[in-house]
Amino acid sequence: MTERVSARVPVAAGDRPRHVAIIMDGNNRWAKAHRLTGVAGHKAGVNAVKAVVETCAREGVEVLTLFAFSSENWRRPEEEVSALMRLFLFALEREVKKLHRNNIRLRIIGDRTAFSPALQEHMEKAETLTRDNTLMTLVIAANYGGHWDITQATREVARKVQAGKLTPADITDATITEHLSIGDLPMPDLMIRTAGEQRVSNFLLWHLAYTELYFSEVYWPDFREMQMRDALRAYSGRQRRFGRTDDQIARQAVSK
Repeated sequence: MTERVSARVPVAAGDRPRHVAIIMDGNNRWAKAHRLTGVAGHKAGVNAVKAVVETCAREGVEVLTLFAFSSENWRRPEEEVSALMRLFLFALEREVKKLHRNNIRLRIIGDRTAFSPALQEHMEKAETLTRDNTLMTLVIAANYGGHWDITQATREVARKVQAGKLTPADITDATITEHLSIGDLPMPDLMIRTAGEQRVSNFLLWHLAYTELYFSEVYWPDFREMQMRDALRAYSGRQRRFGRTDDQIARQAVSK
């Protein structure tokens, strides 16, 4: 479903997604449209992050997961990657205290070994500072890929089988889930991708099995409170069946 602008009507509490995941796409195209450098586009995207985090926190979203840097993004021009790393470090240094003041917990998922020691240290400090916060959990996926996540989970399960802690017969969907990067959090209810692209790009592959998908034409730097609320309202109008029929859903609603 594509994004459409509408008035600021609050989303009904019962219709709010617990977990929203977003692929933040379009920074470079936004920059080109404004005759700016790609780095300027990424800086503008940070402001969109702030607006979306604030909106989700106000709307009662429990978990917000943002795809900041994929494992494939290392293929981008070296100058752009370096700028992204500096921007990431700057955000950790400057924005984490604001998250902490607003009772928001930060989690960072992905393979950290490719990042500099300084960046890894700041990641750990940011998570430690905010780990007891309860208003909302903000998950940043950095050097993350869905294939990587499933692979590392499978390796951990295999190690437990090898150590005699599990048998092959013990392995279920829940076993794999609990070994994923965010296996302790609710599955995403809503996944948003901006900039008109309609694919999941190796993002939370295991988790998106029953997630509602919402595609916006708006470039990420222009995706702010109004666009976020539109996405939440679109979600509130969906009927989630999880394999059941319309009649079963109707009977369940009547029985409540």
